Amino acid sequence: MSQAVLFGFHAVGVRIRIAPRSVLELHVDASRRDSRMQHFVARAEEAGVRLVESDDQRLQKLSGSHRHQGVVARVALLPRSNSLDDTLDAVAGPPLVLVLDGVTDPHNLGACLRVADGAGAHAVVAPKDHAVGVNATVAKVASGAAETMPYFMVTNLARTLNELKERDIRVIGTADDAPRSIYELDLSGPLALVFGAEGTGMRQLTSRTCDELVHLPMRGAVESLNVSVASGVCLYEAARQRAQRNA
Repeated sequence: MSQAVLFGFHAVGVRIRIAPRSVLELHVDASRRDSRMQHFVARAEEAGVRLVESDDQRLQKLSGSHRHQGVVARVALLPRSNSLDDTLDAVAGPPLVLVLDGVTDPHNLGACLRVADGAGAHAVVAPKDHAVGVNATVAKVASGAAETMPYFMVTNLARTLNELKERDIRVIGTADDAPRSIYELDLSGPLALVFGAEGTGMRQLTSRTCDELVHLPMRGAVESLNVSVASGVCLYEAARQRAQRNA
């Protein structure tokens, strides 16, 4: 059985809520008796999860981090959709996809998964050779979204973008020097939003494959936003327009 480690209240809590039987073992800090921990343990017990009281040293070893919050779980990997095509085929209404080109920091990926889940995106796509996979740090930062948001690492990102366009999904990239603002576009239809890594931005082939490039207006002294913040701004603008269209 393939296994993984999750840590932190949010990441482990979501797994207990959506798939309690997949939680093989839940380690909790024996010295922590505050109300948050008591409530969390009560939920785990109600779900029938096996509890193990552990000390901080063991929790750090299990999680590989000192930011475990006193909660570390060994879990079985959940079955995921086999392909991006399968996921998109199951979407009712216009698909919304987040594409990340070159995001290798696990904290940024976790935050992007979290905002994609919150905005109602249907999938997150990244290239295999220019991205980080979902690990324990990603899952912790994602606060449960790593469990619910389909994340596909593809061999050839440009080819995948062209396949999205064959589905009549409009591919919009972001670039600081793009002539039009994100707020000038109709984002209510089938849409893939593409973001590059901080500093380097999208690769040239990715940029050329997009249907159009747009920028985010910057009113202050800073020149750009963190990729997860920029993703959130654009995804929620798309969500706002979709809600407005359906009102």
